Amino acid sequence: MKLLSANSNRSLSQNIGTYLDMPLTKARVQRFADNEIFVTIDENVRGEDVFVIQSTSFPANDNLMELLICIDALTRASAKRITAVIPYFGYARQDRKVGGRTPISAKLVANLITRAGAHRVLTMDLHAGQIQGFFDIPTDNLVAIPFMARDIKDQYSNAAEIMIVSPDVGGVVRARALADRLGGDLAIVDKRRPRAGESEVMNIIGEVEGRDCILFDDIVDSGGTLVNAAKALVEQGAKSVSAYISHGVLSGEALNRVDKSVLKELVITDSIEVPEVIRNHPKIRIVGVAPLIGEAIRRIANEESVSKLFD
Repeated sequence: MKLLSANSNRSLSQNIGTYLDMPLTKARVQRFADNEIFVTIDENVRGEDVFVIQSTSFPANDNLMELLICIDALTRASAKRITAVIPYFGYARQDRKVGGRTPISAKLVANLITRAGAHRVLTMDLHAGQIQGFFDIPTDNLVAIPFMARDIKDQYSNAAEIMIVSPDVGGVVRARALADRLGGDLAIVDKRRPRAGESEVMNIIGEVEGRDCILFDDIVDSGGTLVNAAKALVEQGAKSVSAYISHGVLSGEALNRVDKSVLKELVITDSIEVPEVIRNHPKIRIVGVAPLIGEAIRRIANEESVSKLFD
């Protein structure tokens, strides 16, 4: 087995290597003067089971091309099996047609990864579970719920006062799974989007007064939905509001919104490379997922069950 890392999240790749007690494969992912990507693998990978670690986060197109070219290089170097390890799967929010003459970009990306030569995919907390079906190769979708639940138990001594909150109707299944694991209650934020990138809270479904509310979702991007939901919960009498999010995209004015919000804390994973400005933010805390991904890689290599990780 070999681990190959492209450039999007080197720190996570190194942490996965440390967990598996395995060095990263020597390789160079470079740019020509015109920004073309060129990959050289400096070790023999013939007949090897290779795991390529690359999140397709910002800049999404560059990181996606790095992944595809790494897979192609491994294919031409006669690797026996290639697994694309994508902690954060970009384009996942484009999983359906939202109007006439619009693409399903998540399906296109799945086709590109498959045609490049990947034999299987390992990812985490897909925006929509049906994206697994977009791939014609085996796809494992890890969930961060066990890690999040463990951290919540460490942070909150009285589980009876916790209320897990889905920030929209689409995330109810995800939030309910966390609430069931913690033995807590569930509330739902009813919102609408007047236009792309903006959200407006319409109603809170559930009794949140006097409770420690925990917003749980897969992605925080601009932060607008999260901040508006937290404000609405406080107005309904919530004692405190924190947020646990799998993928911290945090684009644009997201950090300023979080800073000025009523959120007590925002907890994200390191599925996307975390810059210093986010690591040092007083309201943001990072939960590492290298043990989760590393253990899944070990189980795939040994042909063991991955689903037992979540029992």
